[in-house]
Amino acid sequence: MQNPVLILPGLGNSDSEHWQTRWENNNPAFRRVQQRDWDAPVCEEWLEQLEIAVADSGPQTVLVAHSLGCLLVAHWAQQTLHRIHGALLVAPPDPAQPSFPPRVRGFSPVPAAAFPFPSTVVASPDDPYASSAYARRCAADWGARFVEIEPCGHINASSGLGDWEEGFELLRHLIDNGGQAELPRVSTSSASGLG
Repeated sequence: MQNPVLILPGLGNSDSEHWQTRWENNNPAFRRVQQRDWDAPVCEEWLEQLEIAVADSGPQTVLVAHSLGCLLVAHWAQQTLHRIHGALLVAPPDPAQPSFPPRVRGFSPVPAAAFPFPSTVVASPDDPYASSAYARRCAADWGARFVEIEPCGHINASSGLGDWEEGFELLRHLIDNGGQAELPRVSTSSASGLG
């Protein structure tokens, strides 16, 4: 994979069993955007670190976001002047859900404008932090393709996905096709292109 890839974990960072960490460990072009405080996120602080990382990484950059990282990308896309190649957005959480942590500051309301780069939103129908309808609405708002996979919770380390090869195929497709070609066959309950 030639494109530089920036890993954007959610609240609490991604541990050693998380697919984001596995991807990063197995691919030298992947680099995690570090945050000062993973446990009490402030959107403005996270935005600053992402902006610095993208400026350093260049216009061929691909973002791989999980959970709160997806909302970070939505905010960043509305204010940055940098161009990127695309973004894979996995399990965006719904700030209106009771399960959304109150210690997370500045990520709500979630911007609803289309991104100026290709993107794919991936959701699980039994995610405790957002309904499939919410994730599908995010995809439509952001001009992203939407993929609903088989039920596996929040698509995190607890989901037991290992290296999550299906997700990696979606990333490869995004990089190779810029969201223009038909999505690869993955074992999903539904997959549709939006925007």
